[in-house]
Parts: sequence; C-alpha cells; structure tokens
Amino acid sequence: MAVRVRVPLAALCPPHMKHFLCIFTTLILLTACGVDSGHFKISGRFLNMSQGNFYVYSPEGIIDGIDTISVVGGRFTYERPLEQEGTLMLVFPNFSEHPVFAEPGKSVTINADASHMKEMEVKGTKANEQMTKFRKQTAKASPPETVAKAEEFINDHPESPVSVFLLKKYFVQALTPDYAKAERLAATMLKEQPKNGQLVSLQKQLSKLKNRAKGTSLVKFSAKDMNGNTVTDADLGDGVAVVSVWASWNFESMEQQRQLRRKLRSSGGRLKVVSICLDANRKQCKDVIERDTISWPVIFDDRLFESPTLQQLGLNDVPDNLIINHRRVVDNGLNTPRLIDKLDELLK
Repeated sequence: MAVRVRVPLAALCPPHMKHFLCIFTTLILLTACGVDSGHFKISGRFLNMSQGNFYVYSPEGIIDGIDTISVVGGRFTYERPLEQEGTLMLVFPNFSEHPVFAEPGKSVTINADASHMKEMEVKGTKANEQMTKFRKQTAKASPPETVAKAEEFINDHPESPVSVFLLKKYFVQALTPDYAKAERLAATMLKEQPKNGQLVSLQKQLSKLKNRAKGTSLVKFSAKDMNGNTVTDADLGDGVAVVSVWASWNFESMEQQRQLRRKLRSSGGRLKVVSICLDANRKQCKDVIERDTISWPVIFDDRLFESPTLQQLGLNDVPDNLIINHRRVVDNGLNTPRLIDKLDELLK
C-alpha cells in the first residue's frame, strides 16, 4: 500500500534558497490579501442602516463624477483606481458629508451608527485615524469650541492632509470666514507641505479673498465662455446677481445650478447669473450645459482651481458663490437653501 507523505516546499529547496522562498511566499500572501498599488478601498458596516445607498465624490477631482455605494445587510465595499492622494467626501441620505483621506495602495474600514454619524470611525491610515479622533473630540462641542480645536489640530499637525481639510472648512468656508487667520495657518502648513499644490493654490487665493468679503465692490473681470464669447462683470448688471462655481462631479453644485435656473426663470429678468465650470473635460461641461439647459454665461478656461477668474473673485471651492446687489458683495459661500432664501429676500 502506497503511503503519501506531504513534504513542505521549503524542505525541498537548497538551504540558500529557503530565505528567498520565504520572502517570495510572503509577498504573494500580501498581494492576495491587500489592495494593489493603484487602488484605494473602503469597506465597513453601519448600525441602524441595513439597506440603502450613499454617495462619494472628490472635491479635488481624484475620481471622476459621483459614485454610488450600496449598503446590504449593514455592510458595504467600495474600491476605485487611484493615482494620487486626495480627499473623498461621503454623502449620506441626510445630506451630511464626511471626509475620507485616500491613498493609492491603501484600504480603510468604517464603523458607524447611522443615527450618530459624527462619531463615525475610519481606521487604516494615519490621516483617517486623526480625523476620527478630531470628530469624536468635537461631536458635542459648540461651534466656537470646534473652531478652536481645529486651530489647535492644525498647529499640532501642520503636515497632515486633515489640516488642509480643517483649514478650508472652519476658516475659509465658514459662515464667518477668518481669512487673516487662515493665511497665517496656511503659511505654517506650507513649511511642512511645500509641494502640496492644493495648499499652495489656497494660499495664493487667500490674499485675494478680500474681494469676496461682504460690502466690497464687485471686481472687474473678463473671461471666455464655452463658445469663446467674452464674459465680463458687466454681464451681472446693476441689480441682484450671482456668480456660482460648479463641476459635474460635485452633487451639491449641480443642485445649486438647478435651483438657480428655477429662480432665474421666476425672477422676471431681475436676476443675473454667471457661473464658472471647473470640469477638467470641456465636452463634459458642455454636455451638462445642454442637458440642464443652463442659459446664462458659463466661464470655462481648462484651468480648474487655477482659473484666473476664480482667483480674481476670491472663489476657491465647489460649490461656491458670490451674491451681489448694486455691484456690491452682500454674501458669499452659501449652501443651496440659504442661497435661495437670500435671493428671495433681495428680490422682494
């Protein structure tokens, strides 16, 4: 009767080959279990959310468009090709948004209670764990306390991508922006992140953000629209007007354009609109204009966040906006409901 004996592969190799075999086997196992260098993966589970969808987009355009993530049995997995580090924004059914900091070749896990999203845990990379800690520390904090914590975090971690997010959220895009403090914090961060293009661009913009401050006169500008026609500040007239920033990959900015279209049609000619499209693809921008019947001038110059008009007007995000009355800035950076409320007030 034949007896089959299983001999470990390593035992059959010459002694000088065993070390190589061990390394080779380890690499195979790591590759099989992990994420390859050109992808980023998010997986996790939610309590109190057994079935449903949420969405993901990148404010920096590191992924194209908006992706849908399906939750089945409280669990989900999302994986995308990724060539560079950046921020992904998760948009939940209640329209709350939470950042995830993506890195090629990395994966993160999310655990959260859908009824307490402020305490969401994201583990797997240093930046996401820093953001989780900040989120928990400020879950029950007042707005002033949260801003103070954000400033403290930036000073303690000027090298972190989380600091860039907090700088924009709490000092640039806040209801009451503090551009002077933002400029000081950006300078501190740039000493640790001198090659961060987003941060370099933001610092340049901060010196011009005074042009968006309430009460300032509308600056003069001139640019080209999708058809090569010249668009200037004169197109905004002398009454109520809006300059809006949008991109096809940003859900909120697209909703803002749809609401502006309705308001423009009902204004009886009393409202003027000019927008700036930050899509990387001209055809994609043109398709949206035709699909959504955007009838006002749309500036497109292939420069994305480096757009001279964008910077000249002190705009720096998607979505973003200036609300103008009698050629003076009366508000800026409003979300869609507040923007429409403000226009209703001005158009009475």
